[in-house]
Amino acid sequence: MTDTRDALQLAANAGLDLVVVSEGKDVPVAKILDYGKHQYQQKKRQKQSSRPTVKEVRLRPNVGEADYSLRIDRAVEWLSKGDSVKFQIRLRGREHQNRDRAVELLERIVVDLGQAGKLQSLDKRSLIVQITPG
Repeated sequence: MTDTRDALQLAANAGLDLVVVSEGKDVPVAKILDYGKHQYQQKKRQKQSSRPTVKEVRLRPNVGEADYSLRIDRAVEWLSKGDSVKFQIRLRGREHQNRDRAVELLERIVVDLGQAGKLQSLDKRSLIVQITPG
């Protein structure tokens, strides 16, 4: 009991607050700090962690149906959480000869994710499509 009074006296002398940081089972942990500043930093941390991110998915033009549907389902989940999704089609070797298949795959992605989000950019030259939540 006297420790609490001493801590309160110390905080009052310093012009700060005695803040309970965590209430443990045995002994609660308290700190002497500026409570307003503490609240501001917590809000700032919370805003930073809830910032939307861009998730990236790389595909090949001959992707299997199961893999494609898995990636689309995951993209819908990300879009519902508020993250943007960027799909990139990568071509290797002879796949460059069938570039039209990659463009068709991009357009299919846009159609399949049309209800979950809105199209932000579709670049057929670099084979990238970016979809934002909406």
